[in-house]
Amino acid sequence: MRQDHKNKAIGPVTNFTTGNQLISFTTAEAQVQVVLYTESIVRIRVLSIQRKFEDHSYAVVTTPQKTEYTLKDSASGWLLSTAKLQLHIQRIPLRFDLLDAEGNQLVSDDSAFGISFIGDSISCYKRLGEAEKFIGMGEKTGHLNRRGNAYEHWNTDAFGYGEESDPLYLSTPFYMGVHTNSVYGIFLDNSYRSVFNFGASNHRFSSFSVADGELDYYMFASGSVAKILRDYSWLTGTMPLPPKWSLGYQQCRYSYTSDKQLLQIARNFREKEIPCDVIYLDIHYMEAYKVFSWNHKTFSNPANLVNQLKEMGFQLVLIIDPGIKDEAGYRIREELLDQKLCVTYPDGTPYTGDVWPGTCMFPDFTKAETRQWWGQQFEENIQIGINGYWNDMNEPVSWGKCMPDLLEFDWEGAGATHLKAHNQYGMQMARATYEGVKARLAGARPFVLTRAGFSGVQRYAAVWTGDNIANNEHMLLGVRLMSSMGLAGLPFTGMDVGGFVGEADAALFSRWMQIGAFSPLFRGHSMINSRDAEPWAYGEAASEISANFIRLRYRLMPYLYSSMREASRTGLPLVRSLAINYTYDPIIYENRWSNQYLFGAQILVAAVDSLQHIQKIYLPEGEWQLLYNEERFIGGNEIRFDTPPEILPVFIKAGSIIPTLPSAPAHQEEKAAEVLCLHLYTGGNKTSFDLYDDDGKTHAFEKGAYMERNLSHDPEAKKLTIDAVSGNYVPAWKQLKLYFHGSAPKKVSIAGIELSIDTETHQFITPLSNFDPFHKSTAFPYEHKLLSWVRFDWSKDKIEINY
Repeated sequence: MRQDHKNKAIGPVTNFTTGNQLISFTTAEAQVQVVLYTESIVRIRVLSIQRKFEDHSYAVVTTPQKTEYTLKDSASGWLLSTAKLQLHIQRIPLRFDLLDAEGNQLVSDDSAFGISFIGDSISCYKRLGEAEKFIGMGEKTGHLNRRGNAYEHWNTDAFGYGEESDPLYLSTPFYMGVHTNSVYGIFLDNSYRSVFNFGASNHRFSSFSVADGELDYYMFASGSVAKILRDYSWLTGTMPLPPKWSLGYQQCRYSYTSDKQLLQIARNFREKEIPCDVIYLDIHYMEAYKVFSWNHKTFSNPANLVNQLKEMGFQLVLIIDPGIKDEAGYRIREELLDQKLCVTYPDGTPYTGDVWPGTCMFPDFTKAETRQWWGQQFEENIQIGINGYWNDMNEPVSWGKCMPDLLEFDWEGAGATHLKAHNQYGMQMARATYEGVKARLAGARPFVLTRAGFSGVQRYAAVWTGDNIANNEHMLLGVRLMSSMGLAGLPFTGMDVGGFVGEADAALFSRWMQIGAFSPLFRGHSMINSRDAEPWAYGEAASEISANFIRLRYRLMPYLYSSMREASRTGLPLVRSLAINYTYDPIIYENRWSNQYLFGAQILVAAVDSLQHIQKIYLPEGEWQLLYNEERFIGGNEIRFDTPPEILPVFIKAGSIIPTLPSAPAHQEEKAAEVLCLHLYTGGNKTSFDLYDDDGKTHAFEKGAYMERNLSHDPEAKKLTIDAVSGNYVPAWKQLKLYFHGSAPKKVSIAGIELSIDTETHQFITPLSNFDPFHKSTAFPYEHKLLSWVRFDWSKDKIEINY
């Protein structure tokens, strides 16, 4: 351990070696490696001269790819060049300067400080660009542009956190720096406590520091925010394609306390014709809060309960916490001890702390044997049909919120203290849950939800934003958190709709449900000893507004599911910060627009609170159409917009193609619709959309059982092209219905055959002026009917539709 706690610079290069995309340097203070991963990704590793590099990473799932590069040596240093980046390496003192292929500077070490040590911590200081903006960092409060702020990564049980609270539950130390016309990314792969400073309390530099271990970071020069996200997701992994039922509405409460209460909730959804796919059980379903147990006094026959729910089209999701009750004779506890699978003190005795069950032991999920054992514990619940699990309290938490630093973890046989393992605990628990459940599901896709994690957790679980508060500020904070998490490789995110702590009023609940309908994870959740918070609990007006937006979401399922398929391939999120598509529009970085986002590639949502009924909205460049009628707006402008309780500002970009269902099913297991509706928004620029479908529940798509067709729309040529099909899955859709939004075409032809049009149908179903929020209509607001049913063969080659 280093004893000198003064800042000590890394110093000049004293020795170097090269070979096979690796350059190794030595200075008086450090050993340094530069590893070329791809033509757009370079890795920098810095470690004290007295230590040894470790090769294990829980976050990174890839290895360096064979890449063409040149390395030029000169008296001042070295120049590493690929087709996408240039890395200038200064010799005296050692400094790094990243440029794009054209030579535009992206990010450089501060000339005076660069990389330095203070005791066991290592810091990297970067020059602060004059107009540089910083985005990303995942689950961090605040606004889109993080300049002027600092953030800490240390997973924390942040019950009822505030608008500026930091840290929260999840650590994803990845950000992007945006200049006037260029962008770069940095990912720090170190799970010790870390701090990022983006010019907070100084005007000289941005920096990132680790409390211990090595400074191991990756720099991305991919050319755009979207490409950097793709590269980062390639590096840390993408999410698995979720079961379709997990994208439906989910109802949760802390807690539904009996099988009778749970079944009544389920019956209410069906009787009130409100779509829902998932109901959760929080900790009160267990016996004395012991995981993998049931309280048979209140849940007398779990198998029968699951069967009754499935008959109504519901999936059941169970909460599973990490704390194992320290009770002699409790099987889980005895196995944990006998097999030596728990977190221990340095003297080998099990660590115990207090959580919901009382005094508990904690599984060591950094040990492969523990993860395998943990997965076995799900067998009984899987056998009765439970495919979804919710990992909570996994920061990890024990009352007092101060687990001792000296606790010991296996760390895949290498050993680590709590200081190193803390931020990885939640991710490794989610991993153990996902892998264990998947291995026992006989082909079905699991659903896992986690509160805590680290970069790479998207490979195993969806994430929600924890214990929020029922107020307007938290509702909008949740929007910003989801946008920021999307910028950190987390596509499947959500918040407790309606607020967990406290009680919403009818107006707030209605607005939150509207926003929730445009979230990847759509889950209502409320706390014990608070009022009922199901969609029908706030009166007729709130109930109908909520139900209509839930139905709208279900009708959007082809769009939503196709977008989630894209996320599973590329890492591009469903909730997309405007910075992804409009990176160099300076206006979007103003704090007042931080609550706006894209839902997929083509729908813009302006989240507004429940108190203001007139709102200012900024529409980026292009032409936009209001979802609810034919009103069009020219982008690059600020507009004033009426936002009564029943209207959430939602806009579609001109040229877009939005696939929907003709009506909302009650749940995803309901007989699939035989009609696909395509909504074409005329005007604008060329647009394409990859329409995707499969059985929605198994892994058969990995062996070709999927359907994918690229839809491309050329508004200038007035042509929709449906490319040849990929995959061998045949969807239920047998008919295609086209809706044109904007200028009505005078004629339409499919594959050269002209169709007649009934001019009487050239009208809206429900004009905005007559909008009735109490009307139980499942119409996609507000469809422009133009064509009768068209038979459509999904096995055909490319088809052109002209209008």
